[in-house]
Amino acid sequence: MHGRVKVKTSEEQQEAKRKEREKKLQIFMTKTNAIFEKRKNGELDKEVLDLSNQILGANPDFASLWNLRREVFLHLEKQTSKEELILLYKGELQFLESCLRVNPKSYGTWHHRTWVMERTPEPDWGRELQLCNKFLDTDERNFHCWDYRRFVVSHSHVLAKEELEFTHSLITKNFSNYSSWHYRSKLLPQIYPDPQRQGRVTEEILLKELEMVQNAFFTDPNDQSAWFYHRWLLGRADNEESLRCLLISREGGWVAVSFSQPVMMPTDSDDLLLFLDQTPLKVSWRNPTERKYSSVWTCNLPAGSLSDLCPRHDLRVFWKDGLGKMECSLLRGRKESWCQDSCTEAQTFRCDLSVEKSTVLQSELESCKELQTLEPENKWCLLTIILLMRALDPLAYEQETLHYFETLKAVDPMRTAYFNDLRSKFLIENGILKMEYAEVRVIELSRKGLTALSHLEHLLLVTHMTLAANELQSLPSDLRVMLCLEVLEADDNHIETLEGVTDLPKLEELSLRNNCIRSVADLKPLASCPKLSQLDLTGNPLCELVDLQAQLTVLLPQVKTVLT
Repeated sequence: MHGRVKVKTSEEQQEAKRKEREKKLQIFMTKTNAIFEKRKNGELDKEVLDLSNQILGANPDFASLWNLRREVFLHLEKQTSKEELILLYKGELQFLESCLRVNPKSYGTWHHRTWVMERTPEPDWGRELQLCNKFLDTDERNFHCWDYRRFVVSHSHVLAKEELEFTHSLITKNFSNYSSWHYRSKLLPQIYPDPQRQGRVTEEILLKELEMVQNAFFTDPNDQSAWFYHRWLLGRADNEESLRCLLISREGGWVAVSFSQPVMMPTDSDDLLLFLDQTPLKVSWRNPTERKYSSVWTCNLPAGSLSDLCPRHDLRVFWKDGLGKMECSLLRGRKESWCQDSCTEAQTFRCDLSVEKSTVLQSELESCKELQTLEPENKWCLLTIILLMRALDPLAYEQETLHYFETLKAVDPMRTAYFNDLRSKFLIENGILKMEYAEVRVIELSRKGLTALSHLEHLLLVTHMTLAANELQSLPSDLRVMLCLEVLEADDNHIETLEGVTDLPKLEELSLRNNCIRSVADLKPLASCPKLSQLDLTGNPLCELVDLQAQLTVLLPQVKTVLT
């Protein structure tokens, strides 16, 4: 036994580790208490920095200590010369670098470094950029470092084109570098902005990017980074904030204005000015959804504003000091009048493609289909095929798109609900396109397998909507923006509640045959629809109630015909 090294048992090792942890904890508590005692006494000196160095050097995520260090530096700035201050902050940057080596993704450390660089008298931005390069070379997905790099670039003289080249070099090394793809999507609109499409890039650059990203996902079809970037390239331009539709109702005595995107309108806002027959009106704007931001805003006109004897009333609205203007005329004998921007609602869903772009997208579609035959269970490929078909011609490819959605749900059943809602969104967009082409105010969405309703803000002028034989479980609150809706058919769904059917001023007929409405209380929202006169509840569980008709008479006295 002599001469052999004694090996500790597992119990001895655990006891040694326990004692070591207790010792470290005791040191940690002693120093922490000392730090906060000095702060309590107003002793914001270099000793606080030294004590916190020992703790943060081992655990950089102690946020309170970073806050305390900033207090100390602000205090020392008042007592220190510029030369001493430069040395002080230089030492702090070196300390921060050592903390980042302990934890390169410490939010508190990166945030504190940002603060220090903003206060350093002579910041060396070039060195900071090199530091970012070093940490990104170690971990290209360190998003804290990416955020700090953008901060450094914004304060230095680095050109956006140089940063674009930097992202290209990283992507070339590793197509899976999602952060580089994302950064690229932020840089390109700055360098090559499309004057016709806000937030997008010129077509020439777009085509080059499509080619590059295609090489990426053909190299590694299962990596999602390139697929996400490709989806951004296919995205539509952001709508500029503008007026889209103006509607005036003589019978209701109200005006509705819709916008290209949700906007906020305080009650006493002067952003939207209303003139009736050259006279400015002081009105209070509200939105049907009662949210802070809305695409549709309404107001009541002062009593007596609209005369039945006047041959014509001229209505004008101005948005934000004349940035947007719209006007329409209400003739005698007309119940309502409206006007729309030349870029109507449905054009939001169109892609006007040049020959070059159409050719490239068609080629990509064929390539993705080929890839899908080789990788039949690649969900990113399937989704991209759907997006390409929508970019090319959503109506022509509608049936093929539905086929690919079924394949996609089979491949990725865990996300079936998401795919169903996305499918519903695309079908509603197609329904709006068809409605515009037919130049009608009726939208037909029956037997589409819809699981959700979207884009209702585009249906302000619709009078009839059919939703029969879908998979809807409720009607959303956004339904309230359909201020012209007169007839709604939602038979053969799974609707249980009617919270969305609220305050529809023109709704006259509502059909809810064969749904899942169980109690009269579920119909309470309908009491807020003043013109509702026909209601069909046939085939719902509540029809088995003995005193149903009596309860309905009390709840909905305005309804003349109730079918049960």
